[in-house]
Amino acid sequence: MKDVTITDSILYVGVDDKTIDLFESQYEVPNGISYNSYVILDERVALMDTVDARGTAEWLVNLDKVLAGRSIDYLVVSHMEPDHAGNIKNLIDRYPKMQIVGNAKTFAMIPQFFDVDITDRSVIVKEGDTLSLGKHTLQFFMAPMVHWPEVMVAYEQSEKILFSADGFGKFGALDIDEAWTCEARRYYFNIVGKYGAQVQALLKKAAALDIQMICPLHGPILKEDLGYYIGKYDLWSKYEPEDEGVFIAYASIHGNTAKAAKKLAEMLEVKGAKRVAIADLARDDMAEAVEDAFRHDKLVVACSTYDGGLFPCMEDFLSHLKAKNFQKRTVALLENGSWAPMAAKKMREYLEGMKEITICEPVVTIKSAMKEDTLKVMEELAEKLV
Repeated sequence: MKDVTITDSILYVGVDDKTIDLFESQYEVPNGISYNSYVILDERVALMDTVDARGTAEWLVNLDKVLAGRSIDYLVVSHMEPDHAGNIKNLIDRYPKMQIVGNAKTFAMIPQFFDVDITDRSVIVKEGDTLSLGKHTLQFFMAPMVHWPEVMVAYEQSEKILFSADGFGKFGALDIDEAWTCEARRYYFNIVGKYGAQVQALLKKAAALDIQMICPLHGPILKEDLGYYIGKYDLWSKYEPEDEGVFIAYASIHGNTAKAAKKLAEMLEVKGAKRVAIADLARDDMAEAVEDAFRHDKLVVACSTYDGGLFPCMEDFLSHLKAKNFQKRTVALLENGSWAPMAAKKMREYLEGMKEITICEPVVTIKSAMKEDTLKVMEELAEKLV
């Protein structure tokens, strides 16, 4: 187990998973993922969440070492997703006197995952309720749809620690030395991104607390410069762009649309765009493309017409953006079609279903390959985007 220091009485028992290929069967995690779990040692012992079944063996070793023969009085279940709740039944069987702490929605979900009867072992908490462990007191705040309906967070009053569930999490194992922001951003927009209003509601609750440390269920414990991390969540959950710049996402069949997208990127850089990023939707990580679309204030979607509609990876990309509540951006359209270009029309239909999207004119239409007249329209578009 990686040595993760929290406090003398609050100890880390989580595990890193570096063999997983796709987190939630869709997100690439080249540096793995951590499943965080914490023990509070006091007159009564509380365990803050379990871990994914993939990490059971290592987690039980970590848990036994920290408990040093003591039992668990309370299991606090902040989130029922299997990567955190995967070992609830194991603990119920191991510790017959252990009580389970959750809200009403938690206890509606537990029997959906496990064949257990915990009627006499359930501690149902509501907004603002507290649980005393001795010197430590947990206070609970509901965080529905961040990003499941039963989610709640816990604030430990004596040491001023927020156990934030999936909030403030990131991809990457804890033994990886990497900056927080990039993988936290990709994690946020792809997993929590749809629920900006609910994140805002949780941030308002957190603002009333004196938080000195944040312990999420994925990623590192945050101890310093908490204003930076909270500020990022505030910005992201308001759907405000993080950077002034242009992200070009292209879907190309034989390479001509790709050439046009790359040429437009060159034009933007020459004209002084502050930041230009580009992605091949057929080959690059889709989750990273979604992240970049939210990061920048302008987006260019460049797509070949395919079967009278969109090349599938562009349709997939736009579907992801719509599902994650993409909004408040300027978007430009570039289409290609050898005989009946339709991509711009179809992309516009997607974008019209999103909030506060401004279509930047002119629309660039290519018939098979770039020509002089195409380059002139692209130059005009580049001027508008800078």
